[in-house]
Amino acid sequence: MPRGRYVSHKGRNRHFTSPEELEEQRRQEEKKLQWRKNKGEETSSEEEEEEPKASPGSGSESDSDSDSESESKEGKAKGVENLIQVENPNRVQKKTKKISQINQSLDSDKPELSRREREQLEKQRAYANYQKLHAAGKTDEARADLARLAIIKQQREEAAKKREQEKKQKELAQQKKTELTQKALGKKS
Repeated sequence: MPRGRYVSHKGRNRHFTSPEELEEQRRQEEKKLQWRKNKGEETSSEEEEEEPKASPGSGSESDSDSDSESESKEGKAKGVENLIQVENPNRVQKKTKKISQINQSLDSDKPELSRREREQLEKQRAYANYQKLHAAGKTDEARADLARLAIIKQQREEAAKKREQEKKQKELAQQKKTELTQKALGKKS
């Protein structure tokens, strides 16, 4: 069945494929897949040439698809690439390393720290050292804190003694008062 033609507003011919042709192309693709499965998926470039080709009216789309597939499978070289060995200096090629080399490099190479990271580590070490000295009471701030604590303890002890004395005085006063009231009432204890 011939392809349909359509003239666009720019005066160019537009081609479209009829649904029947698309269905025929799909069937051809299915046949190819079946043929490959029957062959055991051992297709080589020679076997691909022996495959049944799409019908001449199937269009250039399926031909270009099969060409691109075969190029991607084979990794076909472009231009004179297969004739001239060119090495791109910007391309980084992965080098295979043995596990022993990797372990040695990890052990020997410690990552160099940036200035900010080094300063941060120094701050942390200095702070930890300060906390240790502070806990031991060797810093000026720790001595001042301990002196303040000693003064507060002394004030609290004095306040506790004073409260204790006032409590005893109140008890004695209460006792005398009860004794006086007992006497006044004429009761003997």
